Amino acid sequence: MGHSEMLLAVAGLDDEQVRKLTAMLARGEWSAFSKEDQVAFRFTHKLTGKPASITDADVKELIAAYGRHRAMDIIWYVSWCNYMTRVGDGLQLPLESTNVFGPAPKKEKP
Repeated sequence: MGHSEMLLAVAGLDDEQVRKLTAMLARGEWSAFSKEDQVAFRFTHKLTGKPASITDADVKELIAAYGRHRAMDIIWYVSWCNYMTRVGDGLQLPLESTNVFGPAPKKEKP
């Protein structure tokens, strides 16, 4: 299970909702989201796939949608997530098989 899916589950989405949402996002099917979210998704997609292609116009669009501080948060967080993914991939670290962000399983009484 990927970390995005885990976080969506913790946010309260059931397995089917998580599957549908992640499939939509992966296809670039963003029309159901707010205009601001679409700006963030486009920026994130570009920063993740072709970071050297980010332009001043991309950053200005993000700032126009979110303001300077939230835009900086988005840029920092997406960059950090990409960094962590590349470190994990480089070290061939496996993803967790269970939702480590969810509630701990209840222990059975002896």
